[in-house]
Parts: sequence; structure tokens; C-alpha cells
Amino acid sequence: MDTAVSVYNQININQANILVRNQRMSMNRSEPIRLAGIIEDSVVDGPGVRFAVFVQGCPHDCEGCHNPYTQDFNGGFDADIYKIADKIISSNIKRLTFTGGEPFCKARELVKLAKLAETEIRGTEIITYSGYLYEELLEIAETDKDIKELLTVTNYLIDGKFDITKKTSGKLFRGSSNQRIFDITCYPNSTKARLIERLEDF
Repeated sequence: MDTAVSVYNQININQANILVRNQRMSMNRSEPIRLAGIIEDSVVDGPGVRFAVFVQGCPHDCEGCHNPYTQDFNGGFDADIYKIADKIISSNIKRLTFTGGEPFCKARELVKLAKLAETEIRGTEIITYSGYLYEELLEIAETDKDIKELLTVTNYLIDGKFDITKKTSGKLFRGSSNQRIFDITCYPNSTKARLIERLEDF
């Protein structure tokens, strides 16, 4: 087969696949999630180029918060989970970051978003930021199914409130030295998460 014809056919196949996927997405009912914003090509919210989702609303009220506009639960805007999932799939970025705001206040919605993305992009890697400590989340997850599921789909957890008295620029992807990065891919089979301090440990 002529190379030009082969390339043309492959382009048509790819376009058809995108059309089918978009039609499938549009058949699902819309489902809202309150967001502060998204960044489709972030390079500061974890290693590599990432699709970052900033949820709206946070109960922690950290002094000196880097994203103070995300704290008000009535702020931000309503977005559709399926449309965001389609953006992620279209971008073909395998690295997602859930931040905010407090992602665990939108656990159910983020789990759905993660699962929709995973159906099309196998091996999606997820970082979730939280003002809660890992130990606190484990305790809550014992009785809260949504928290447990968000921990389950999360590969790396960055935990702890921002502490302005411990502000630093020397910690990987963190604003204050009290915050920690855990590899929690072992969860829920194990809670013995691996602590990460260096970029090469990811």
C-alpha cells in the first residue's frame, strides 16, 4: 500500500475513534464538580507534564495559602466531569494532579473523573494534594467509601497543611517543610506507604 494512502487511512481511523469516544461521552448524563480551574500542561504540580485539576473549597484555612481563591466552597464554577475527562483523554497526558482547594472534599467526583480517564488512557498516574495527614485520611477511609476510593486511585499523596512558619522553596513540590510525599500505590492492600524525598524516587 502506498505510504501516503496508509497515513491518510490511519488519520481517518484516529478521527473516527475520537468521534465515537466523544459520542459515548455525550450520551452520559452530565455530572457537576465545583472547580477553581484546570491547567492542561502544568509542570509544577508533580513530575513531568501534568493535567492539573483544582477543586473549589477547602476547610483548612491555612495562613499564607498559595491558592486562597480556592478556599470558598461557594466560589469557583461548576464544570462537567465528563467534559473534563474528555479533555484529559484528548490531551493524552497520563499524569494527573488533583489539588485545590481540598480534593478529599470532592472525593466521589474525582474518583469518577479518574476512572473515566483510565478507561481510555491506561496507566494513568495520579498525584493528590491534601491538607489532611495521611494518617487522618486512613482513619476517615475506614467509614467513608469515597475517601477510601480516592486513596485507592491515587498513586502519590502530598499531605499536610501549608505552614507559613515552615515555608520553604527547597522541598520537592511542597510549600512548607512539614508536608510529605507518599507513594501509596500499595493501598488498600497495605497502609505502609513509601516516603519520597527525591525526584528520582518517583
